[in-house]
Amino acid sequence: MQNIDLATLVIIAATVVVTLIGFKDSTFFDKYKFNISGIKKGEKVRLFSSGFLHADVNHLLFNMLTLYFFAPVVVAYLNTLLFVCIYIAALLSGSWLSFIFHKQEPYYSAIGASGAVTGVLYAAILLNPTMSLYLFFVPIPIPAWLFGVGYLLYSIYGMVNKRGNIGHDAHFGGAIAGYVLTLFFAPYILFDSLWIVGLLALPIALLFYLKKNNKI
Repeated sequence: MQNIDLATLVIIAATVVVTLIGFKDSTFFDKYKFNISGIKKGEKVRLFSSGFLHADVNHLLFNMLTLYFFAPVVVAYLNTLLFVCIYIAALLSGSWLSFIFHKQEPYYSAIGASGAVTGVLYAAILLNPTMSLYLFFVPIPIPAWLFGVGYLLYSIYGMVNKRGNIGHDAHFGGAIAGYVLTLFFAPYILFDSLWIVGLLALPIALLFYLKKNNKI
């Protein structure tokens, strides 16, 4: 059983409740989902509220299980308050990056806590890069740092090729927030794991290069 703190439980509970309301009430769902047109009209709450809505039970379960397993790592190395700061910042960063990439698409919509959860995941990777991750389709443990770099590169690939109904930009925005804030809160990582910090910075630099040169 995970040694999970109250803040994580509250986030999970709030997400489940809001998601279930969204399942039953389409008006509520449409009002609080991420939507470019709505945000441009001044409905900035969508940047935050969309992180508590999900498309289906599998979407909700995957995000909340990931949070359940990695939030304790962040709390253990930092503290509950800093974990909450990273979660909220990653949620908003993911939404904002989505807005930047899709601002000319008025009908673009998105939902899910993936950006926030990805921020927590990357914070955990920076704080404990030697831990191993187990994926359903890979029978052997994967080093956290390798997963982190690979995931960011896959997100860039998805953004360039617009593959699947996946908010790669939100994931990436969340990862960037988790990366930056974790280094700010725990600067000793720069001395203890500089090579990990550098590796995780490469995909971020690549993203900005592609954006600057209109490749995305």
